[in-house]
Amino acid sequence: MAKSGCSHLETIEEGQGQLVGFRDPDENRSWVFENKPRKAEDKRMSAKEAVSKFVNSGDFIASGGFGHVRVSMAIIYELIRQRKQGLTMAGKTAVHDIDLLVASGCVDKVEAAYSFGHELRGLSNASRRAVQTGRCKVVSEISNAGYQWRFLGGMMGIPFVPSRILAGTDTFKKSSAKTALCPFTKKPVTLIPSCNPDVGIIHVHRCDKFGNAQIDGSLIEDFELSRASRRLILTTEKIIPHRGIQLQPWRTSIPFYHVDAVVEVPWGAHPCQMPLQYFYDEEHISEWLSISKTDEGVQEYLDKYVFSVDSFDHYLRLVGGQKKLKHLQRMEKTLGRL
Repeated sequence: MAKSGCSHLETIEEGQGQLVGFRDPDENRSWVFENKPRKAEDKRMSAKEAVSKFVNSGDFIASGGFGHVRVSMAIIYELIRQRKQGLTMAGKTAVHDIDLLVASGCVDKVEAAYSFGHELRGLSNASRRAVQTGRCKVVSEISNAGYQWRFLGGMMGIPFVPSRILAGTDTFKKSSAKTALCPFTKKPVTLIPSCNPDVGIIHVHRCDKFGNAQIDGSLIEDFELSRASRRLILTTEKIIPHRGIQLQPWRTSIPFYHVDAVVEVPWGAHPCQMPLQYFYDEEHISEWLSISKTDEGVQEYLDKYVFSVDSFDHYLRLVGGQKKLKHLQRMEKTLGRL
């Protein structure tokens, strides 16, 4: 047999960040085979049941969507309500979700790509304060593309994804990536470690009771995240009959066998945007940014909108009810025509 001429990977530089969310691919594959049923079964349950059953204190979690777009706020509120503790979170364009989870004390470690800001609305008050005072630690840094590939590696069942990004940057120095000599070219290549979150949380436009899910618009990293996560909680604007999935199978971006829980919760991304359905609730986001300037304000907000409510419908009534929701629908339709 001819020799290939390839040699082992020679590591030449290592980032200083803590490696979080990494699993040995063989161990993760065995866990999935043992714990994820492959048959189609009814997975409908409440947000309370899903969080209680599938999220443990100390888990590494990842929230789907992008920034203030298509975020499962119904599950974020439930995590806070159940007082899950010691969570590490993937800060992969995490803004309103991570701000609330850090402010409430649920998340105390973050791997940051884009975190602690509210985009054009300004910086986060509560989560930045938590980092500055040591209540929450940024244990590693990475880029948004880096997270896309961390989840890609986890989805593919490989330990790392070779890349030509990060090398030579301060982000690399604060990351958990490594630089090695490519055995083919003998040139430096960045090795981005794979990631298999304990729990992925994704909000979708529609799915059936088994978890076959359809997303309108950009998938962001959710294609990879859904397949990399050990446990996957789906919240959905609407549960549709399985026949509706069968008639348009090409629209199914997340198949049922990756899903552990299906939670029907209309308006479940509020106050974030749900593309083609409702716009951001800028009034409510502004209320949070204003009141979260102090720890006392954070507690006041949580008492009003999280701990005192008995259902997501109750929360929606508190933020303005049908008048507010219809306004957000009109805003999305109007701006969608521009």
